[in-house]
Amino acid sequence: MKKLSVLFAAVVMLFSVGMKAQKVASMDVAGVLSLMPEKKKADEQLDAYSKAKQAEMQKEAQPYQAIAQKYQEEAPTQTAEVNKKREAELQKMQSELQTKAAAVQKDVADKTDATYAPIEAKFNAAVDKVAKANGWDFIFDANSPSLIYKAGPDATALVKKELGL
Repeated sequence: MKKLSVLFAAVVMLFSVGMKAQKVASMDVAGVLSLMPEKKKADEQLDAYSKAKQAEMQKEAQPYQAIAQKYQEEAPTQTAEVNKKREAELQKMQSELQTKAAAVQKDVADKTDATYAPIEAKFNAAVDKVAKANGWDFIFDANSPSLIYKAGPDATALVKKELGL
């Protein structure tokens, strides 16, 4: 047993000597991004774009809703064959609306990606510059649920300064 503990201690010492000490910092990513004027402007533009697309979809859904209501009211007085045709027509219209809704969601996602890309690039460049200037190997998001280590220096103020915030 004593030999095993000595061997274990030797292995631990070898690993600790062989490992380079990592310099780690944490920062409030959401806090920094919320202060960037470009992000605020992009959020407003994307919100307006999303609302316009939603209004467009609602406008396109109105004829479907009107026809569905009409068919539902008239169904008891119609024959089974007529009701079946109307049901098929409504299903076709619903399918078209779903296709359009998927296209709208894709448009909004593409617009979001394109709008945030330059903001992310600017933010990442500032983080890279601050990390290199201070010799940090890692900077973790202080708000991340998978935060491993937060006792290091906080880079938030330096990144804000680099961005002029």
